[in-house]
Amino acid sequence: MTQQIKDDTDASVTIRLEDVRPVGTYTVNLADGSVVGRADFVRPPAVDGERIFFHTEVDRKFGGRGLARLLVRGVLEDSIRTNITVVPVCPLFAAHLKEHGDEFVAMGGKFRRPRPADLQLVTHAVRAEEGHAITDS
Repeated sequence: MTQQIKDDTDASVTIRLEDVRPVGTYTVNLADGSVVGRADFVRPPAVDGERIFFHTEVDRKFGGRGLARLLVRGVLEDSIRTNITVVPVCPLFAAHLKEHGDEFVAMGGKFRRPRPADLQLVTHAVRAEEGHAITDS
């Protein structure tokens, strides 16, 4: 998935999915290709069609451009298109769905509250990712 959009300054940005394991990422990229934001997720191994979103950030140098909002919206739109259930562990996703969850569901989206097992899965996946980063360098 790659989506071209305009930020609040009318600059072109791209939201791109990097669907890898154990941790997948949606990124916000400037026109020059540099990554300035990300939303990280893991997939529960026993459940097909879910993504647990646990971390979202945008470089502070690009604050005020609406990039975090655009990133969350892009992820949710892609989740609707691909029939993915969103599990919002990340406070930004949780707050967005608390405020706009009815609208998201009305558009065909699905989400559920996180469970303790989801948090354990995130912890395990992040540790595995960190282990790969250490051994790959």
